[in-house]
Amino acid sequence: MSSPDDPTSRDPKGTKVSIDSLKTKPFERSLAMTRLGVGAGAKIMAHSISNIFRGEVERSDANREFYRRQAQILADELGNLKGSVMKAGQMLSLYGQYFLPEEAVEVLSSLQDDTAPVSWKVVQPVLERALGRKHMSELEIDETPIAAASLGQAHRARRKSDGLDLCIKIQYPGVADAIDSDIRTLSRLLIMTRLTPKGLDITPVFNEVREMLHREVDYESERRFTEAFAQRLATDSRFVVPKVIGDYSSDRVLTTTYEHGKHVRDVAVQSLNLERRNRLGAAFLELFLAEFFDWGMVQSDPHFGNYRIRLGENAAPDRIVLLDFGATRIFGRGFIDNYSEIVRGALEHDHDRIFRGARGIGIMQDGFPRSVVSAFAQMCEQIVEPFASVDDPRVPKQLRNADGAYCWGESDLPMRAGRVAAVSALTRHFRLPPREIVFLHRRLAGVFIMLATLHCELDSREMLQRTLARQAAPDAGDPAVDDR
Repeated sequence: MSSPDDPTSRDPKGTKVSIDSLKTKPFERSLAMTRLGVGAGAKIMAHSISNIFRGEVERSDANREFYRRQAQILADELGNLKGSVMKAGQMLSLYGQYFLPEEAVEVLSSLQDDTAPVSWKVVQPVLERALGRKHMSELEIDETPIAAASLGQAHRARRKSDGLDLCIKIQYPGVADAIDSDIRTLSRLLIMTRLTPKGLDITPVFNEVREMLHREVDYESERRFTEAFAQRLATDSRFVVPKVIGDYSSDRVLTTTYEHGKHVRDVAVQSLNLERRNRLGAAFLELFLAEFFDWGMVQSDPHFGNYRIRLGENAAPDRIVLLDFGATRIFGRGFIDNYSEIVRGALEHDHDRIFRGARGIGIMQDGFPRSVVSAFAQMCEQIVEPFASVDDPRVPKQLRNADGAYCWGESDLPMRAGRVAAVSALTRHFRLPPREIVFLHRRLAGVFIMLATLHCELDSREMLQRTLARQAAPDAGDPAVDDR
């Protein structure tokens, strides 16, 4: 719970109030996290001593609670600091499923959508420097943000000349310059809090996080991705992509048209009939398949804040509004081809094919015991469960409706697959997966959650098979954007 003088304390209604100042200098940010690490070290020693006097069951419960408290302290401090260190905490929740205690992953995941905004006086100078007086005078800007994240926040605005409704995304001051220092300090902090297993080299994880952060503060790159998605989907009436307004954009500010829509959990969306919800879910799934298999260009942050549902009126179709392309990743054709082999093998129950694809990606190696390969193959087959044939006996009967469609909202597949992955991680052949896998599966998990939230009932096997058939064609296509 936040203290009364905490910059992210809550108002009487429990809403997080805005942060009036940011620690932007590397030294003060490092000092804040170092203080946290020193305090954590003392608590770890006290916890270890206490455990000597506890029984086995009580000790296990105490360990879980300890890890949860440690992670909560870490998450709270990262939330206060904002910027790259908070975003790094979010990304650690992705990688963390492979090496952190589940209690820590659960708490760090909360950083995804529980962040306080920054007051207008902090971000206004950034906007003024980026746009200049002339362009600022052309706009009416609401000083209360409509969305706040770790690296920046968005404000609604109106262009005076024609009333065009705009959304202005403003980067927090100093976050780009603090990335390298933040990552070094956070890696030390993670070791001090003893949340990582002994002997595990997490340097590659932090190298990937550092690279991804530099991408996400590059608003010019995000602008190119936004325009690329808009071009790709220009003729597809199921989707809406905001239009970039170049006159009001820079390397620290990105302005687009404001596109209205409802949250997927809004009662109006949840109350749609099954046919409409299925159409939305099928569109969302087909978009993901196109992004990865056809375009090699995936928006890898599936947070629900990045999507809105625009309900159709007077027989008009419902549409999905796509927002925020800062986390877009490019996938090489070699990776896509090998991953396609894994998926084909999983659909056909061909373990040799799964192994060939996994070896091409770097997950498997020649000489692995057959039992390890078989366990991995079974996990892959489980992951493609929603695309299994209608008569596949391995799909729980309660997850099929009367027509044989897969009931996404009733499925506990992520938990079942997670348990299998956790067991596999305990073998000596375990290694952190390639970074492409981590971010691809981040989006894949988002697809599952979206279709489950919409309570879709779909038979999507043919959709996936058509996509894979295109990959087998000589001209499967190249990545849509070269963002080097």
